[in-house]
Amino acid sequence: MFGYIMPVLSVLNEEQKQRYRSVYCGVCHALKERHGQTGRLSLSNDMTFLAILLSSLYEPETRKDKARCSVHPLKSHAFLSSPMIDYAADMNALLFYYKCEDQRMDDRSLRGKAGEKLFRKPADMVRKQWPLQAAEVERALEALWEEEKKPSPDPDRLCNLSGKMLGAVFVPKPEDIWRTTLRVVGTSLGRFIYWMDAWEDYDEDRRKHRFNPLTGYHDRPDYEDFCKETLEMLIAEAAASFEILPLEQDLDLLRNVLYSGVWQRYILKTEKQQRKEEKHGQ
Repeated sequence: MFGYIMPVLSVLNEEQKQRYRSVYCGVCHALKERHGQTGRLSLSNDMTFLAILLSSLYEPETRKDKARCSVHPLKSHAFLSSPMIDYAADMNALLFYYKCEDQRMDDRSLRGKAGEKLFRKPADMVRKQWPLQAAEVERALEALWEEEKKPSPDPDRLCNLSGKMLGAVFVPKPEDIWRTTLRVVGTSLGRFIYWMDAWEDYDEDRRKHRFNPLTGYHDRPDYEDFCKETLEMLIAEAAASFEILPLEQDLDLLRNVLYSGVWQRYILKTEKQQRKEEKHGQ
């Protein structure tokens, strides 16, 4: 659920890197202020992207500040605060809670159980603050978990439910003119992440006898090409709606994430697999 929506830092200029870090740190500070010190444990690049996207679209009043923290104890660092950054922090906490619940249900993970307990109160707070988004996320995840319990789960339905969950998160203003376009961006990204996560985890899931939605496709002779083409189609849907939004600020940074950053873990895994095959072929 987390860890795919991030920038390729190596190709950003210094100004863009600083901008990204200031929003990332802003989400971190918002997590602390709104959900306590433990809230920072949920910090993700995924919701930093959302904070930058929504800030670019809605241009909220933003405050810049400096502070030291446990991660940067010696030198103060810049961070930004705004209503959209606060919103992204709340969604971060909510999704992390459900991620932990999913881990606990999947393999009785102690880490998942501990995280679920730590983030129960933050999740309750977010449900009160953002009831529409929280209710949609809950309904989608409950339906997804029920589908996974079936003898033959439908991969398309699972993928679409994951998309529905993230689509809800991408809409902070349900009555806004851009709600439909934002929802499509989030829905397509959610579907992309679900498929990418299933592709990346396939070998480990098989080894641990866990459910993986791609099991029924794995014996196809064109399995790798099929997976890549599906991922390309899903991210293209997200990009098409993204380009409709009237964005100016941080546009290059956002495109960096959407067109290149989301592929980083895919590239790392395929390169690792190629090196392994070359080594065995010698």
